Amino acid sequence: MNMVINSRDPIAALFGSWSSDLTLGAILLRVFLSLLLSAVIGWERSSKRHSAGLRTFMLVALAGTMASLLDSYLYANNGSGHFLLSAGAVIGGAVISIHSIFYSSRNQIKGLTTTVGLWAAGIIGIALGLGYYTVALISFAALLCALLWFPALESTLKNRSNHFEIHLELTNSVSLQDFVTVIRRLGLTIDEIEQNPAYVGSGLSVYSIAISVSNEMLKKYKTHAEIIEALKSLDYIYHIEEMRG
Repeated sequence: MNMVINSRDPIAALFGSWSSDLTLGAILLRVFLSLLLSAVIGWERSSKRHSAGLRTFMLVALAGTMASLLDSYLYANNGSGHFLLSAGAVIGGAVISIHSIFYSSRNQIKGLTTTVGLWAAGIIGIALGLGYYTVALISFAALLCALLWFPALESTLKNRSNHFEIHLELTNSVSLQDFVTVIRRLGLTIDEIEQNPAYVGSGLSVYSIAISVSNEMLKKYKTHAEIIEALKSLDYIYHIEEMRG
């Protein structure tokens, strides 16, 4: 049974016409590729100790592949209902992905990249289930590059931006005013200060602080890391670090 929608896929053309049909071989190939590609993405996430790992990515992608395969069968046999299950798989993947987002004790949102990665893996699985091998493989390569290589670029750009947030732990609340004074003398502007309730009773005064670099010399020559390193020398600071999403 030939699926016309796949007849122009370059990779399907290399495999042969059987890969565009709803045959046992084509189904096995699509499921295998779905598990293989999602396993690679899941391994990348789990190697960095993110909440959703290898098996989660494989299951989400497999669900997308199964949904699109069933959609193809329904359309081929009944001529209706095409993409209904696939649409449901996309929505289901998005709902599952949301649960990968959480707030750390330092008021940082964690899991956003993993969430989008899960959702994208599900869509790649759908593309494979429909026999769009080229779209799936190109999308997989783009997603893997974004996860592996773009964090370094993103970190460099953020480290040179004029705005950043810090997690600040002071030995006592009285020192906050001294810290604000030092910040202003350095040519920095405090946009927002929020006390972190997770550390109540710890003996420390902990804050999340949004800072803007207003001094032109700092903008040109100093990175966030260098500014924070200089602030660490203040004796009333117990711990300070930049907050990253």
